[in-house]
Amino acid sequence: MNAPETPRDTGQLAHVGPDLPGRIAAAVDRDAGAVIELSHALHADPELSGQEYRSAQRVRALLIDRGFDFPVKQPEAPTAFCANAGDGALTVALCVEYDALPDIGHACGHNVNGAAAVAAALALADVASELGITVRVLGTPAEETTGGKVDLIREGFFDDVSVALMAHAAAYDSIGSTSLALSTWNVEYAGVSAHAAVAPHDGVNALDGLVVAQIAIGMARQQLPPGAIVSLIVLEGGNAANIIPASARARLEMRAPTSAMLTVIQDKIRNCLAAGALASGAELTVTPIGNDFADLRQDDYLSNAYRQAMLDRGRDVVPESSPVGSTDMGNVSHVAAAIHPSLGYELHGATPHTSGFASHGASPSADTAILDGAYGLAMAAASAALNPSERSRLIGK
Repeated sequence: MNAPETPRDTGQLAHVGPDLPGRIAAAVDRDAGAVIELSHALHADPELSGQEYRSAQRVRALLIDRGFDFPVKQPEAPTAFCANAGDGALTVALCVEYDALPDIGHACGHNVNGAAAVAAALALADVASELGITVRVLGTPAEETTGGKVDLIREGFFDDVSVALMAHAAAYDSIGSTSLALSTWNVEYAGVSAHAAVAPHDGVNALDGLVVAQIAIGMARQQLPPGAIVSLIVLEGGNAANIIPASARARLEMRAPTSAMLTVIQDKIRNCLAAGALASGAELTVTPIGNDFADLRQDDYLSNAYRQAMLDRGRDVVPESSPVGSTDMGNVSHVAAAIHPSLGYELHGATPHTSGFASHGASPSADTAILDGAYGLAMAAASAALNPSERSRLIGK
């Protein structure tokens, strides 16, 4: 890859030599052992969302060893953190994930995700003064559940971030895909129990409320926006056929191509749930689980720079545009220019969120993907930092 052109009108930048790609590659190689060791340690000791104490500490320890500073203001979540290197006007955030899934460990590859982000941050820290950037590493817990990145946005840790980067484990390399906006609710109907044969008229059947709601949701699907997905499971619906159930509980998940569409779906589904309460006389309670996830918007310039860097590493990065799952990185992409490429390694047909996927997370192929992905992320940020128009655009976001 040709070195990005040094900007002529950004006097705060030091001179950058012609071999910036080589320097970043050398920095990735220098820390390869420590980063791969981190990935393997995370993989061997998976921790669930919000409980990633040892995982977060392992990442912190490596950053401290490499000279990163930890500001006084830290995130409220005990397994989240913020660390900085450099003091340039352009702040580049690397989002580090490390939560695992129940029973099957790192079946979404977050040990790979996190290690690649850390490796990119270490490489960028080496050239931060020359690029005029601040490198920020954010430990982002609970991506699989409540969405820790959304909490960090709310707490102000992205307020001055211009560029946000991470890569996600996958079966092949790609860039540009979107994600679905996501919302999850717990739903409960509270009624009154009664003997189903002796005095059913004295009861209020909570399960009836849930059944009516399910029927209403099924009928409403015809009028939902294209690409909308609504799914529901019943968690509780009574314990005996001869007792009018006083409680019925369900979990409901809604996905949509955009956050605006998600709001439309939420309004329609609330009406369906309210219909169940009205018809049955049961009292309805809706409790959101965690944060809503926004749709992912990947920045074109950063995407192209990442793809070029990965091509120079010998990897074929496929451009895509279709939605792939849901992620709280979507929320980040609404407040900063972001990329969330898929980082491929050998999975032998295993799919995410399975034990087979987890079994390949510490393989030689995964280790190589971490180092290549780190180079791609670092070069994307460096390219933007050294392009005058892009630098101006990003700082102004």
